[in-house]
Amino acid sequence: MATYAHKHGGVLHRLKHYGEELVEIFSELLVEVFAPPGNKHHRPAWYFLWGSIIVGMGASWYAFPQGIFSVFTPFIKNATVFVMRLLPFWLPLLLGKIWIEIWLKYIRLDFIRTQGGVLLEIRIPKEIEKTPKAMELFFMAMYETGSVEYNETYWDGKIRPWFSYEFASFGGEIHFYVWTLPKYRNVLEAQVYAQYPTVEIVEAEDYAKKKIFNPPQNFMWGTHFVLSRPDVYPIMTYVDYGLDKETEEEYKVDPLSTLLEYLGSIKKGEEIWIQILAQAYRPFKLVEGKLFKDRDWVADGKAEVNKIMKRDAKTKSSRSQTETGFPIIPTLTEWEKKQAEAIERSLDKRAFRCMIRSCYHAEPEAFEYRGPTVSGLLGTIRKPFNSNLLNGFSLGWYTDISDMTKDLLFPFGLKNWAIGKFQPEYSKKMLDAYRRRSFFYAPFRNWMAKPFILTTEELATIFHFPGKVVTTPSFERIPSKKVGPPPNLPI
Repeated sequence: MATYAHKHGGVLHRLKHYGEELVEIFSELLVEVFAPPGNKHHRPAWYFLWGSIIVGMGASWYAFPQGIFSVFTPFIKNATVFVMRLLPFWLPLLLGKIWIEIWLKYIRLDFIRTQGGVLLEIRIPKEIEKTPKAMELFFMAMYETGSVEYNETYWDGKIRPWFSYEFASFGGEIHFYVWTLPKYRNVLEAQVYAQYPTVEIVEAEDYAKKKIFNPPQNFMWGTHFVLSRPDVYPIMTYVDYGLDKETEEEYKVDPLSTLLEYLGSIKKGEEIWIQILAQAYRPFKLVEGKLFKDRDWVADGKAEVNKIMKRDAKTKSSRSQTETGFPIIPTLTEWEKKQAEAIERSLDKRAFRCMIRSCYHAEPEAFEYRGPTVSGLLGTIRKPFNSNLLNGFSLGWYTDISDMTKDLLFPFGLKNWAIGKFQPEYSKKMLDAYRRRSFFYAPFRNWMAKPFILTTEELATIFHFPGKVVTTPSFERIPSKKVGPPPNLPI
């Protein structure tokens, strides 16, 4: 604690930087308020809100001079007086919340800068006989919520740790990476070796920081992936594929094999990066900087089960009754039974706040493959984990203007101009966010998306070390597995 305070000086040093960043942070807050949300499911509400405001202002501009609203004048005056009388109560609360949000953003940025990060490459041997259950045990061990005191949160900017689990393919050569804060490196390595003792872990140069994006000399496209339904519904997991059972390697069906095969098929000059950011889920409290009650994912899941089963949350009985007062037992379809069972199984697992983003890069010699490669990437990431019964991944915000915008601009000859102007800018921001592994905190907190919940079982499904069932030729494995010395070796 003392070292950190010494590094960053005293009050004057903090206030100086705080003043320098106030304008920038406040402008970002304005963007968050006025810009359309990245999640397409939230856009109708945004359009309705601002459309209502614009229509209301236009109607007022026309109606007030005509005296149409004169009948409401007394009500408006009384309401204005009421609001002004309460000004000493609500204005300090509003300004206090804004100030605390800006202050937390600043000190957390400072804290994250001092922590740094380390990228570790996981090199996989030719033979791995573990099921994804081993990776689930790893994620359970990495459930790290941390502990803080008020002074650490509101003065030092201490935050809850997060990790980044990544795939990267460079011209078809596939690599597995894990990014972590340096203080958790030893814990992470120990837990990987505990489940996969034959792998090798080496510190790697950050491939994302090495990449030079210089449009139009090269090309980049990036996207977020979001869940298709509320996150209390799980995606298809390795349990659904039968990988929770010990079976012969040739009989296994690994949902990750489709993605790895595709990553191994891209051409020279192409790169695909996939980043899975994960932070242990537990409702944030005031001591962690949450001023209002945080969402309770477990409570949401229980409420959804009660809704499916048509029962009262407290009594667990049917809400409908016969004329004599007896509860009517609802008849559930097989579909509804499986949904309720899957949600309840998820609620029994450790959970993480997550975000998945992907970037595609192409050099000039690979420009002709851009369209097919991006289309194939979107399919291979989503299809193995999607279920009509439960949940799945869908395309979120991406570094291009929307198809609707293109259609609107095309008649005016502005389509290509808009693509050339905005796509490189969006791509640069996406690249910066990817390099920083930033999403849960500033500078890219909840940028163009919201975090969703995945359990340890779901995480282990989309990120685990495959066995021999994955035979991608370009998937480089270390030559042999490590074994200990024989017990009868003479000394």
